[in-house]
This record gives sequence, C-alpha cells and structure tokens, in this order.
Amino acid sequence: MRQEIRLHGQINDTIEYFATASAWDAFRGYFYETTGDSLRLFSPGNELVLNENEISHYGNGGTFCEYMFGVDQPLSDLAKSDVRNRLVLYGGTYQTGGQLSFSDQTDGTLSYERIFLEGNAVYNHFFFLTGSVSGSTREQQEDILRLLGKLLKRSTYVGVDDDYPLIEEISSLLGHKSSLYVVKLLHRRHRLYHDHFRELYFEYKTIPDEKMTELQHLADRLGIDKYQQERIRIDVMYKHEENRRIVDEYKNILIECGRKERISKLENARLTRLKTLAVRHKIPTPLFYTLDSMLKHDKMVEVEEQGYISETREILAGIFFTGHQLGPGIVHEDMLRLLEAKRKASENRDHTFEQILLETGKACDEMIRDGADISLLENFSYVITYFDRYDNTSAHINKLAFMENSRFSEEIIRSLLGNRTAFNELDDTLFGRLFFDSIFDNKYIGKYGKKKLKTLLKGLDEIADSRNTVQGLITHLQSIESEENLYELLLTHVKERIRNFYSRYTTRREQEDLLAEITEELRNKHLLNEDIPYSLFNDVVVSIKKEAIYLHNLLPRIVAERDIALREDFLENSGLDRFYVEELEREYFELNNLDLNELYQIRKGLNTDQG
Repeated sequence: MRQEIRLHGQINDTIEYFATASAWDAFRGYFYETTGDSLRLFSPGNELVLNENEISHYGNGGTFCEYMFGVDQPLSDLAKSDVRNRLVLYGGTYQTGGQLSFSDQTDGTLSYERIFLEGNAVYNHFFFLTGSVSGSTREQQEDILRLLGKLLKRSTYVGVDDDYPLIEEISSLLGHKSSLYVVKLLHRRHRLYHDHFRELYFEYKTIPDEKMTELQHLADRLGIDKYQQERIRIDVMYKHEENRRIVDEYKNILIECGRKERISKLENARLTRLKTLAVRHKIPTPLFYTLDSMLKHDKMVEVEEQGYISETREILAGIFFTGHQLGPGIVHEDMLRLLEAKRKASENRDHTFEQILLETGKACDEMIRDGADISLLENFSYVITYFDRYDNTSAHINKLAFMENSRFSEEIIRSLLGNRTAFNELDDTLFGRLFFDSIFDNKYIGKYGKKKLKTLLKGLDEIADSRNTVQGLITHLQSIESEENLYELLLTHVKERIRNFYSRYTTRREQEDLLAEITEELRNKHLLNEDIPYSLFNDVVVSIKKEAIYLHNLLPRIVAERDIALREDFLENSGLDRFYVEELEREYFELNNLDLNELYQIRKGLNTDQG
C-alpha cells in the first residue's frame, strides 16, 4: 500500500520546509533524523541535509521550481509555451551543441540565499528517489531525466501551497516499489511581500502612491533587497492573465527572430504594436524590457522606418494578434491613424504603403489557409473597407477640385454621404480633415475648385441635417460649373478682342462697350444664350489686368534676378490660378526664346519648400 508521510517545520526565522516521503509502506520505513538544528532526509545512497544557513545533497535527484518571469532561461525552454519550471539535476552539465551530460559527482552544498536567488524567490523543491532507477549515479540521473524530466518541467502543481497533487503526479510515473522524497522550501518573508504586492496589483493594476509606500515599508521591515523586490513584482505582473497573453506573444516573436538572428521591419512593427496594446491595457513596460534584454532585441533589429510608414506597419501587425485573443485587433483609434497615414502616402505618392497592405493581405491568406482564426480576415476586411471608401471619396473630390466639367450625379452624392457617415463615426471631424483640409491648402487648386468644394462640404452637412436635398446640392454645383465655363469663355474672347482691337479698357464706359461687343459676338457664334453678369465680366477684366502686370513688369524682373519670393508673393495674392500662371510663363519663355530650364529652376524653389 502506497503511503505518504509529511514533515513540516522551520529551519530558521526565514526558511520553512515541507518534507514528503511517498513510498510503499512508508510508515515501516525510516527516512529522516534530526541532529541539533539540522534535518537529514535519506534513503540508500541518497541524502539531503537542511542546516540553518544551507542545504547539502548527495546521491541522485535535483532541484526544481517554477520559473520566475525574466530569469535567464535556455532558449529551448523559452520557446516551449508549456514549459513552466526550472529543473536542475545534480552532476548535469551542458556540452557544446546543447547536449546534457552527467557525471557521478553529484554531492554539493547550496546556501538558502543562493537557492532563492537563482531559483524561485518564494518556493523551491529538492528531491531524490529509490527504485525505478538503477546503476551508477550518472545512469540514475539519466534515467530520472527520461522518466520525470518532461513532467517536472511542465507540471502546473509546482509552486502551489498543496503538495499532494504534485506528489501524486510524480508517483504515478514510478514503480510500485519506488520511494519518492520531496522537500519544499518556503521563503516566508518573500512570500509575505509577494502576496501583499499581488493583492494590490490585482486590485488596482496601477497601484496608488500611498499603497506603494506601504509596500516599500513592508519590504524594508522584512529586509528584502531591491533586486528580489523587483523580480517578485515583475513575476506577479506577468501572471496577470491580460498581461501574460500579450507578453507571451511578444516573447514568441522575439524567439523566432532570435533563431534567425535578425528582426525584420514587419516583425519590429508587430513588437511595437504589442507595446502599444500594453499601454492600452496598462501593462508595465518592464515586462518587455526584460525580454528585450534576455533576447538581445537591440542587436537584431533592422534600421527603423520613420513616420507614417512605420506606424502603418505597427498597426497592421495588430491584425495578426486577434486570433491569439490579444485584444480587439484594429480599433477606432488605429483606423484613424491608418487613414491619416494613407492620406500622407497618397500626397507623397508613396507606394510603400500599398506594398505593406499587400504583404498584410498575403500573410492573412496564408495564416487562414493554415488554420488561423477567421477573425484575421474580418479585421483585414474592416481595414480594406475603409480604404476602399477612402479611395472612392478621394477620387470624386479631387476630380471636382481640379477638373473642369466634373459632373456629380445623385449616385455619387449618396455614395459620398454614406462615406461621410462612416468616416465621421470614427471621428466627427475626420471627413473634413481627410478630404478637404489638405486640398484647400493645395497651392494648385483654383478659385472655382475651392468654390465647388466648399459648396459640396456645406451641402453634405445640410443634407445630413435635413436642411437640403441631394438634388438641391447637384443644382448648386451645376450652377458653379456653368459660371466657371462662362468665365473661361469670356477670358478667352476678351483677351483676344483686347489684343486685336483695344488698347484701353480701364474706364467703366470702355468696359461696358467691350461687354456689349463680346455679348454680341458670343451670341452670333451660338456660344451664349443668356446675359453676362457684369460682376463676372469685371472679374475677367481684373484678371487680365493682373496678367498684364505680371507678364510686363514682374516676370522679367523675376527671371533676371531669380526672385522666387516675388513670384510667390504674386501667386499668393493675385487670386490667379497657379496652373494658369504657369502656362503664361511657359508661353512667355517660348515667345522670347528663353531657356525653359531657367523657368524650371525658378519653380524648383517652390517645390523644394513644399517637399
């Protein structure tokens, strides 16, 4: 009949022990003795002696404990998610190539300070056994590794208060005539600090200052050094369920990079993304610094990309984490940043952005093919839907701003209304910021382009508030378009008439005569079916005057002196469209047989400023 005998006592005012003998007819055996302040546990060929300040061992067996987060672990253990415990067998050493070999020299002495420093800060176990293994001590250790190694490195019962499940788990792998001896050492002071910090952290997560002061007073009273305080706190924080999922994913990426000895831009983006999630979940950054230090993050990373491209990689990397239950994947804040990045990429004609998107889509397809969670596709589709909305909206608005005779149908208006609603659900100012602010700042947008955009933006707001109709907005845009067409028609014909017939057109009477002649000419050519508004005609005349001043007075000076500032001042304040002025400049250079490269150099000053 298998029986268990347990001894419990204190070695000193800090160290407590729990000794268990599990054997066939254990009560008939004799496995311990006390001498003064020491406890000796033994079986044929094996012994453990617990003294006031140290423990000595002889024979087979070893020590095991639960890994504390951040301790120096072999990469082989780090890479296995189910490995939880540190196992050290007496006489074992790692050879070149990672192979473990044993010698017959297994005796030794360990101080309690070293045990709780190199092992777990709270619980550590020592063990030896008889039966089930035989031969020399070296052969026994090899047999123990084969028999119990996998269990002892993976058992979830290591480091818990109740030893019964652990003893049962180990005993189940031993023969009926085997005897198992396990000693659990408890560091009472570390346990008090550990439990108090765990209680505070799991209650507050961000522990109030007064509670941290209280905790520090406890550590001072117990005499716990700063290093042990830190490793206990980090271990507790890691074991919080939300923290552990994200930190483990971070660890797994680093491990894969460690095997390749490099971190790609995409992988670095995923690591950065996890740190972003950590901030959102109030996960302490020391958890990541510890892993970075252990796995040499800084020595593997490629040159980091800057700006919106780096941010895009980081956010899109978050798509891959949803399948691991690491959070909601792409959230509203992420989508806002992605859309801003897409806007910048579009303005800069940066194809890297689209390349990253293609890479992400390909990775999603491959992972789903290999059995990943379908939520990967859902997250990617969420992003693509918004990008499709962006492209559709941007195309229509840019066409309206920069192209003449751009007709908006009811279908286009309703599409823009739907997209406006979708974008403003993310942020109620997003639609205007994405599609209008930058265009209004564009130096090449003409006055009618601005007028149409302002009308469109206002009209969409009014329709959303039921203060206008789709047809009403279309009618207003068509009216502006008609005015634009009439302005261009007048500009062409007035310039031609002035060039051929008029040298003066400054007085009101001269302008009225000119207006009458132009009206008659256009009607005779069947180009006009209505009266010409005098205000519009006056705008045309004023533009022609400005054009004459530029061509005859300013441009020759700008060319001679390379005065870029003078040119820019005229363009900013004249109200003439930049495209139109640049065409005038080209004609001037060609007419005067000037080198067009000089004109490009003058314009380059503006382009450099914009870049």
